[in-house]
Amino acid sequence: QVQLVESGGGLVQAGGSLTLSCEASARTLLQYVMGWFRQIPGKEREFVAAITWLTGNTYYEDSVKGRFTISRDSAVDTVYLQMNSLKPEDTAVYYCGVGPLGGPYSAPNKYDYWGQGTQVTVSS
Repeated sequence: QVQLVESGGGLVQAGGSLTLSCEASARTLLQYVMGWFRQIPGKEREFVAAITWLTGNTYYEDSVKGRFTISRDSAVDTVYLQMNSLKPEDTAVYYCGVGPLGGPYSAPNKYDYWGQGTQVTVSS
């Protein structure tokens, strides 16, 4: 059983930055991948970024490459999503998920556990 708690969402102007955090409670995360997804009402959950816990390999959706950075801190079992140059189209509820190693990491159904989500709103 893994519990995930997201934080760091909020309201920001276009061009601004936010950092999301996702703290995990698990016996070990070494065999897991952790991902960030986002969802707007009426749409499917969309992949944003993922990181393998053991090796730190990262994966990004094309529209966020160069703007978002995913990282993890093993000391506090937390994964971060640093979001820069935010755009109004980045507005969504952001969720972190954890799942077993082995792709595709962009598929929501790969992830077994999810956090409660945190709202990110980017004003124009």
